[in-house]
Amino acid sequence: MSSSSQKEIKKKYSNWKGLLIWILFALLLRWQVVEPRWIPSGSMLPTLQVKDRILVEKVSPKLNKVLKKHPRRETIVVFKPPQILIDSGYESNQALIKRVIGIPGDKIEVRDGHLLRNDVVIDEPWVVEKIKYEMEPIIVPFQSLWVLGDNRNNSLDSHLWGPLEEKNLVGTASLRYWPLKMLGPIRFPASR
Repeated sequence: MSSSSQKEIKKKYSNWKGLLIWILFALLLRWQVVEPRWIPSGSMLPTLQVKDRILVEKVSPKLNKVLKKHPRRETIVVFKPPQILIDSGYESNQALIKRVIGIPGDKIEVRDGHLLRNDVVIDEPWVVEKIKYEMEPIIVPFQSLWVLGDNRNNSLDSHLWGPLEEKNLVGTASLRYWPLKMLGPIRFPASR
């Protein structure tokens, strides 16, 4: 084999090797750091619209676990469905999105159309409609969160199925990339 043929083979091999490294890097990034998602329902209106595309940052839940911290209240999180939803027909690999309302030890209640946390009415500028249901006080259990959709009257969330175990967290909704006119950090409430 001539030296020019060997150089040509090395060049082709080098190109494929570089491409393979980039593909592996992209897969690792998506698996461990950030992944795209789209909003399938109106449960987070008006903050997130149906078919919005977002990036989910996946490092926080892992870091919080190591540091023995919880997500901040009012953070929008993406999570795997709790067992009660899987038992009722949800796919275990499906992802849901809601806002963290309570962390372990918080007392959560809905009374007279208002959300109360630790007996204080919470001002929520992202909620545009008075809550039309009542919810008896509950203390959020250890290693769990209370999550609600911003569209409180049309959201399948903790007020129906109970606390979300923190182990189900996938990540935090951090950036909207579609529609392009809304490109940027997710704002509360969304302004269109």
